[in-house]
Amino acid sequence: MKRLALILTALALALPAAAQDATSMTPEQTMQLRCAAAFAIVAGDQARGDPAALAYPALAARGREYFVQVGAQLMDALHLTPAQLSERVQAEVAVQRRTKAAAADPKAYTDGVLQPCLAGLEASGL
Repeated sequence: MKRLALILTALALALPAAAQDATSMTPEQTMQLRCAAAFAIVAGDQARGDPAALAYPALAARGREYFVQVGAQLMDALHLTPAQLSERVQAEVAVQRRTKAAAADPKAYTDGVLQPCLAGLEASGL
């Protein structure tokens, strides 16, 4: 788990400052939220049979477990209610969907978000 934390911290530090909620989240927490949202998006796309999403490892079960663990950590650390956590995740999902839609290469955008998250997921042992 320490390796996962180091990976997520390094990745989050690479995020633009505007992408980080500097008022209450650490870079690691920002990256965890970003990955939880990315896993949810791809898992949903996989469930709908999207060929681009099916090229990634199956994320329904592992992504859900990641979200449960990360969600619990974020709620504890940030003193969030489930509704507040849900709002943050939904906001991040919306940002990722808008950014992907505006990207010149949507697949490259998804790869750029998802690859570091998949590395962190592997390191977590989930």
